[in-house]
Amino acid sequence: MVSCGARLAVFDIAELREVTAYDELELDTLGDRRTALFLIMSDTDDSFNFLISMCYTQLFNLLCEKADDVYGGRLPVHVRCLIDECANIGQIPKLEKLVATIRSREISACLVLQAQSQLKAIYKDNADTIIGNMDTSIFLGGKEPTTLKELEAVLGKETIDTYNTGESRGRETSHSLNYQKLGKALMSQDELAVMDGSKCILQLRGVRPFLSDKYDITQHPNYKYTADADPKNAFDIEGYLKARLKLKPNQVCDVYEIDAAAND
Repeated sequence: MVSCGARLAVFDIAELREVTAYDELELDTLGDRRTALFLIMSDTDDSFNFLISMCYTQLFNLLCEKADDVYGGRLPVHVRCLIDECANIGQIPKLEKLVATIRSREISACLVLQAQSQLKAIYKDNADTIIGNMDTSIFLGGKEPTTLKELEAVLGKETIDTYNTGESRGRETSHSLNYQKLGKALMSQDELAVMDGSKCILQLRGVRPFLSDKYDITQHPNYKYTADADPKNAFDIEGYLKARLKLKPNQVCDVYEIDAAAND
């Protein structure tokens, strides 16, 4: 009872009870049609991060059940979860098991982290399991030692040729030449730490890691619709929430008269 009371203490807040008292997200319908759902939480205040974690847990469970019970194992529309600032939304329960099972249901999760050590700080020993179930990894740059050390090991080594020359002088001068093949890290930790900001390292399952150029977002055909291209494209969430239904002159609608006094 003490543990249950401690976990439910946050619901003593009236505003939180109001938000969670009804469901308008319809999470189980995300795999039925193309839909965009944004879960936005403060990145400086983690008081309500558990709401995001709870939402992801419900999302994965509902979609997996629907994929199995309704669509024979695979959703008709792929559901991709772009979990930005994954380290700042709290722990998603059983994530190490979910990432291994949701793929077969046409669901994928993309975890965005500042450093790999953040994942280990939250999920402890399960962090390696989570990373192992990711088919694709992309390194955009950084200098966190743990991340650089593991990436250096993943990249492997390359073969280099070395030549050593020597000269001995005495009554007679002699020369020597030694030829060797050595293994050198493809990119050392210091090279990874100062990698060009326009480059990235992409690792795909079954393919050797390769260095690639980052995509220039300004060249995308839909860039003109973003707020970076034109501030007028910025989404006004407050204006959206304050919107009221506006009827058109020729629109047909039903009008009901309610006697409030009679209901009292």
